[in-house]
Amino acid sequence: MEILKTRLKITEVRMGWFYNGKCTSKARLDGKTAVVTGCNTGIGKHTVLDLSRRGARVIMACRNLEKAEEAANDIRKTLEGVENVGELSIKHLDLSSLSSVRKCAEQLLKEETNIHLLINNAGVMMCPRQLTEDGYEMQFATNHLGHFLLTLILLPRILNSAPARIVNVSSIAHKFGSLHSKDINLEKSYQPVIAYGRSKLCNILFTKELAKRLEGTGVTVYSLHPGVVDTDLDRHLDSAFFPGSRWFYRTFGNMFKKSSEQGAQTTLYCAVDESTANQTGLYYDDCVAVRPTGKANDPEQARKLWDISIEMVHWDKNRDPFQKG
Repeated sequence: MEILKTRLKITEVRMGWFYNGKCTSKARLDGKTAVVTGCNTGIGKHTVLDLSRRGARVIMACRNLEKAEEAANDIRKTLEGVENVGELSIKHLDLSSLSSVRKCAEQLLKEETNIHLLINNAGVMMCPRQLTEDGYEMQFATNHLGHFLLTLILLPRILNSAPARIVNVSSIAHKFGSLHSKDINLEKSYQPVIAYGRSKLCNILFTKELAKRLEGTGVTVYSLHPGVVDTDLDRHLDSAFFPGSRWFYRTFGNMFKKSSEQGAQTTLYCAVDESTANQTGLYYDDCVAVRPTGKANDPEQARKLWDISIEMVHWDKNRDPFQKG
């Protein structure tokens, strides 16, 4: 496949715990518009900080508007005195709700002339089994379906803004996942770790299929493992494993964790670095393209996930997401 042909050396997948790749690009984003999901804390917040510092107008799409406003004010305060920083704005987005995704995306289409960068960063991790208001397993719905629908609705505007980039934050946990297409809600055997891994596998498969369909349009797509990052995504560890797991992880796992700033580097590398401008469909770890598991490289699984997702988000077959608009 042409989109995967690159002279870049692709290394074997690695944990990323003991590496600290850094985005060294000085690229400016003046006049560019970026949308970042789930960015009131953690690597998403630092991603917004960096993009704003580069001059981008950044739309923070978050579920909790109060926390998003606090994060935006904190970023503005941090950038006080810095010249040519970008504007920040906030939109409500609950990725577990398809109606919320549609409302946010359609509002963005009405208000934004261009969208040059979409960073699908938000996610939940290893939570107890629960269904969304649409009747779908929470981790699959939030981490994959919500971003899938958001991307498709925004895609005409992104295509119209080319060159543009779409960045999907995945995880090395994808190696624990399988598509489970015959049990999409994991009713038969739910395990928090397996469900999380499945959602992260879907991020990579979505990236590969979308990159294939966008070949030659000037819109490039990336997926990545940010590393083991010190964020609040570990809040469900006690229920996922055993009581005290979170304490153990936080007490003894610090030597393996990255800070939020370090964790955001691969996202930023995919989003702005000049060397990745002509790469698409690849998976990155510590600012290096690496090989994900075989399941994540299966084009048939990627196509199957696309078809399943189209049905689950009730996509209007008469609406062409690949038509510029």
